[in-house]
Amino acid sequence: VSEPRPLSAIPPVAARAIAFVVILLGGLAGGLIGYALVDLQCDGDCTVAKGLGLLAGAVLCAAGLAIVAVLALRAMGEWREITDRERAGHAPR
Repeated sequence: VSEPRPLSAIPPVAARAIAFVVILLGGLAGGLIGYALVDLQCDGDCTVAKGLGLLAGAVLCAAGLAIVAVLALRAMGEWREITDRERAGHAPR
C-alpha cells in the first residue's frame, strides 16, 4: 500500500523544466530580433550596436517569459493544491 503523498503546491519537475527551456528559447528569439532590428537600421561597422541590440532583446524577452512562466507555474500549483484538497475530503475556503 503506497502512502498518500503530502499536499503540495509545487509544480511537477517536468513543468519546471519546460518553463526553463521556454525561457531560454524566448531569450534566443529576443536576441535575434534585437540583433536584426539594429542590423536593419545601422550602416557601416555596427558591431557594438548589434551586440547591445542582441543583449537587450535577449534579456527583455527572457525576463518577460520568466514572469509569464512563474505565473503559470503558480497557477498550476494552486490548481493542483485545490484538487488534492478536494480528493482528501477537505472543502476549499
